[in-house]
Amino acid sequence: MTEVRERQQQNTQTGQDTLVRARIALGYLVLVAVLGLFLRWLMVSPVDGVNYKNFLHAHSHVALLGWLYCSFFAALLYIFPAITGAARKSFQRQFFLTQVSVLGMLYTFPVQGYALFSIIFSTMHILLSYWFARSYWQHVQLNVDTGTHATSLKYIGAALLFMVVSSIGPWAMGPIMAKGTIGGELYYSAIYFYLHFQYNGWFTFAVLGLLFWFLEHHQLYFNRSGAMRAFWWLALACLPAYALSVLWTQPAEWVYAIGYVAVALQVVGGYYLFKVIAQVWPETKPLLQPWVHGLIGLALLFLVLKLALQTASAFPYMADLAYKLRYFIIGYLHLSLLGFVSLFVLGFLLQQGLYRLGRYGGIGLTLFLAGFFATEMLMFGQGTLLWLGLAALPSFNWLMLWASVPMPLGLILFFLGQRGLIVSGEGRLSESGFTGF
Repeated sequence: MTEVRERQQQNTQTGQDTLVRARIALGYLVLVAVLGLFLRWLMVSPVDGVNYKNFLHAHSHVALLGWLYCSFFAALLYIFPAITGAARKSFQRQFFLTQVSVLGMLYTFPVQGYALFSIIFSTMHILLSYWFARSYWQHVQLNVDTGTHATSLKYIGAALLFMVVSSIGPWAMGPIMAKGTIGGELYYSAIYFYLHFQYNGWFTFAVLGLLFWFLEHHQLYFNRSGAMRAFWWLALACLPAYALSVLWTQPAEWVYAIGYVAVALQVVGGYYLFKVIAQVWPETKPLLQPWVHGLIGLALLFLVLKLALQTASAFPYMADLAYKLRYFIIGYLHLSLLGFVSLFVLGFLLQQGLYRLGRYGGIGLTLFLAGFFATEMLMFGQGTLLWLGLAALPSFNWLMLWASVPMPLGLILFFLGQRGLIVSGEGRLSESGFTGF
């Protein structure tokens, strides 16, 4: 009886930790949306003493290192929870220190931009990510059935590896800035190195790892050999695909050739991936809540669009066009971050009961999606008009401001609806008898 009681207490603590992490991550998403709206306001009505670029740094860092890093931290420890008390305490310390670094960046970037203290907090986050990658991988190797979860673990392992690789970009920026070449090709190439392996490596492979874990967890049959073919093609494509991020510099012909090879590998990997998903989708769909089905479906659609845009960017004309018309780049980054990764994460955590709709959650998500679609249409629409030599949309910044308003409002409604979730003695999250499992 004592062992059973201790196990129940451990499960309850593990579930509580996961719930807190998921809620904190969602809080960061709300902050990201509010900061985004503030940036839109600065575009139409600049405020004396407020540096737009500094707030942009805060917005992007909290989006990547607050919302997404913390949500994946929560999700990965949800699917493969820590077993021992020592491991739980280690991950608790890691998550607490991560909050120190994220909140530090949230405060210092608006005040000073890239300077001593903001660099200290961002460096702290990189070191913490190393700690998490190492300890999490050791944990799953020791405590997870690698046969049952062979596919998801492959993707998750690659995700953690790409997260570590992405940090080469920030480390390189120190010497680059020391040489006084801020704003040059080398400076932006280091930034794009980081973004490429975050977006196309860490985030993408983490999403796919969670997707295959869900299939494995529910013992749904899927073509494992096809999933592994997709893994190897996409993983091999990720490395040379960095070339696509530097085509704006108009490099040598061999760099363009590497880009062509990368998109070819990526197309093959995408073919195998969506073939596997299409085969298992009829059995997966009935297991999903209605809102989750919609969010996951949209996320997969945006993954297709993301791959298509990357493929197009391999061609010199399109690469040069994207560089000249920044609306396309901003639209692509938001499509990847919000449309693909964020919608999937929201759907996954909602399905598992870590988030709930509540009374106004559906309205909140509807507003968020409406704002996202409206801003994407405006950005890609404005870029297309300028590309075709037609008249630009009048009062574009005002239109973007008003189109962005529903996003923070919707997320605030969704966030406020998270109260009431509790952890039962078995470690499951419930609310008035509802269970997400």
